[in-house]
This record gives sequence, structure tokens and C-alpha cells, in this order.
Amino acid sequence: DTSAPGTPVASNITDTSVKLTWTAATDDKGIKNYDVLRDGTKIATVTGLTHTDQGLTAGTDYSYAVVARDTIDQTGPAAGPVAVRTTGGGGGQPLPNAVKMGYFTNWGVYGRNYHVKNIVTSGSASKITHINYAFGNVTGGKCTIGDAYADYDKAYTADQSVDGVADTWDQPLRGNFNQLRKLKKAYPNIKILWSFGGWTWSGGFGQAVQNPAAFAQSCYDLVEDPRWADVFDGIDLDWEYPNACGLSCDTSGAASFKNMMQAMRAKFGANYLITAAVTADASAGGKIDAADYAGAAPYMNWFNVMTYDFFGAWAAQGPTAPHSPLTSYAGIPQAGFNSAEAIAKFKAKGVPANKLLLGIGFYGRGWTGVTQATPGGTATGPAPGTYEQGIEDYKVLKNTCPATGTVAGTAYAKCGSNWWSYDTPATVTSKMSWAKNQGLGGAFFWEFSGDTGNGELVGAIHTGLN
Repeated sequence: DTSAPGTPVASNITDTSVKLTWTAATDDKGIKNYDVLRDGTKIATVTGLTHTDQGLTAGTDYSYAVVARDTIDQTGPAAGPVAVRTTGGGGGQPLPNAVKMGYFTNWGVYGRNYHVKNIVTSGSASKITHINYAFGNVTGGKCTIGDAYADYDKAYTADQSVDGVADTWDQPLRGNFNQLRKLKKAYPNIKILWSFGGWTWSGGFGQAVQNPAAFAQSCYDLVEDPRWADVFDGIDLDWEYPNACGLSCDTSGAASFKNMMQAMRAKFGANYLITAAVTADASAGGKIDAADYAGAAPYMNWFNVMTYDFFGAWAAQGPTAPHSPLTSYAGIPQAGFNSAEAIAKFKAKGVPANKLLLGIGFYGRGWTGVTQATPGGTATGPAPGTYEQGIEDYKVLKNTCPATGTVAGTAYAKCGSNWWSYDTPATVTSKMSWAKNQGLGGAFFWEFSGDTGNGELVGAIHTGLN
């Protein structure tokens, strides 16, 4: 009897071609060759374990399967199907009201020396639509202040200030909130959301959602505090991760995320933006499967799908792999860990495409002790970084370790014994084309300070979505 080959893996997806790779089938009489089927029709018969299908149409969905044939021409069961969408195509269609959102971190005003004014001087203010201000904390069942000094107390001199006017000692509001207020005055199209939680501060959500109405009330009271109510247009709840594990593990159940969003919408009303950063783990039984994201969608404006940090030097010996692959590729260390499959899984669950934003990292992740230039090499540990090992801003890497190749829609770089992966203006542009073809609501990024002084990556998101 002939077995099915391994499910084909699609890689090297372009506007007009795709490479398919599969593992061998077994048969008591031996395998002679394989039929490759596209949308149910045989397109090739090959003796090896790979086939590149060419002459395809840009921005189009295809389905591939592979069948093995033994030496007496008996065929076995089909492997697949695997869905592939070619890049490009109708990507000429700009997204109506595309969201172009960036995270601004309150701690960035310290060592990183990145301030609200930098959003203006980099040229980014005219190219974004939304800012997520990160982070407020979640503790004691409530939304709480993350860093009072940076948020509303730090005094800005005239040269540091968005409008060139210095703060005074007796001013009712200073800090980032006042700078954001000045930014909105200069750029009235920008909407600002206060983001709560994040990797470090998600541990409090489990307790908070035991009483969703009280939690929502606490968030409303804080975000709509009369001192800064005019600054914020929305709330973003970055719970990593509902009914799953992040820095700590949550056991509040699959419905807790939906219950939280329902309570937030009831409290904040119809005109307020309510969003969340969500997992991009599309593995079977993984984090997307752990919570009722589709049930929450009717109460939410959009989901920030964190399609980055899939791989990194927490696996100190490697294998090296790009941290933000758009698609799968032959040799990817974990199935379901890529942007396309994450977006596809949310869609399949019932989340509307226009409520999904594609996430872009403005940084790279890297290893050291690497000899192999292409992905899949071994390493001895994380590469050195400015603020923590294994991670570095794009603005640094573009000069210190320029990209040497691309894989799965993103870039990688080998310099000395260091190996990094990160997005460049070129890969961001192609990811935006993909997002348009998917009918997504737009894109977002983590975070402003990783970009160049002239806002290269924000520019690529802006032009790529237009």
C-alpha cells in the first residue's frame, strides 16, 4: 500500500510562482514518482520531493495536493491540500481608511531618548493614523498608571516640546500626555489609544476579568480622567495571553477575553476605539485556539496581530530563523508560526479581515556563534544588543549588519558570527501589498524608536498601504 507523502510546504512565494516541498511517501513496491495537483488538476509529475509551479496570477488563491505513485502505477492518498496566495496583484487597491498605528513606549523617554516630538521630526506624524501609548498596568483588578513621571509629570523644555513651548512648574498636565495633546492639535487626524498590559504587565488580567464590569469602570475612570480625557480616543488591552501562558499562565477560561471586551464596549460606548494586541500562534491547539477571539470581535474595532517574535535567541543554540516570517518555508522550526497562517486562522474562526492588522517589528532578533549564512544554522547564544541581548533596533542593524538575503517575505543578515533577521523598507512594502490583498484593516508596528531618524519604516508602511 502506498502512503500519503508529507503535507506539502509552500515557500518562495512570488507574484507568479510557488515552491512546494514534501517528505517522501512509502510503498512496499517502492515509489516511482509524484503527481502535483493544483486546484484538483494534475500539473506535474516529478521524481523528486519538490516542484516549483510557475506562470501563476498575482494575488490569487491556489490549493495544492501531492499524490505518490508506486512502481506498478498505483496511486496512494493525497497529501494536503495546502492553500497558497500569490503576492502582488490587485494590491493596487488601497485599503479604505487603512489603519497605520505605532506603539509609543513611555519608558522610551529615558535611555532611548525618544519623545513625542521625534514622531514629528522623523516625518512620521503625517504618515500614521493612530498611536498606542504603552503601557498602563493592570493590577488589583483595575487599570492603573504605568509610569506617573513619564506619563504626566516630566517637564519638557522648549526645544524638546512638540510646539516649541516649554512646560511650566504649575502646569496642570505635563509629560507625554501633554506632548500627545500638542501632537493632536498639530495633526488632528491622529487618534491615540492608551494601551494596558503587554508582556510584563499581563499577569493582572486574570483577576480583573473575574468582574468585567468593575474592571471596565476602573479603566474608564482612568482613561477619561478630566486631566487628560481629551488626549485619548480609545483603549487597547494587550493581554498576553488569555487562557494561555505568557510571562505567567492564565486559567480564566476561553470566554474571559470576550467577556472583557463586551464589558469595555458597554462602558465606553459606541464611538470609542476598543482594540487588543493578540497572539499570532496559529499552531494546532495553540494560543489562537485558547480564547474566543471571534466572540470578542463584534465589540472591538480591530486586533493587532503580533506577527513577530516567532523565533529568537531564547532558543540559544538555534536553529536560526526569521522572527517575522510572512509565510511558511521549508525548514521552518515550528509549524503555524508565521504571519499568513495566523491571519488565515483568525479569518477561519470568524474574525472579519478588516478587523485584523498585520504587525511589523522595527527591530531584529539575532544569534551569535553562527557559521551558516542561510536560516537553519546552529548558534552559541544571543547576539549582543544595545538594551538587551538578542535584540537590536532596525536603525542600528541597517548600518552594522545590512541584510544579506530574504526568506519567507522578510530579511536576514550575517555579519561576522552574528545572524540577524529583521524587516527592511523593501520587505515592509511587500508585506503591505500582501495585507491589501488580504483585505486587512491595515498594519501596526512595535515601536517608533526602532525606526531611523527620518522614519524609513513608517514611510514604507504608509506608501505600501496607499
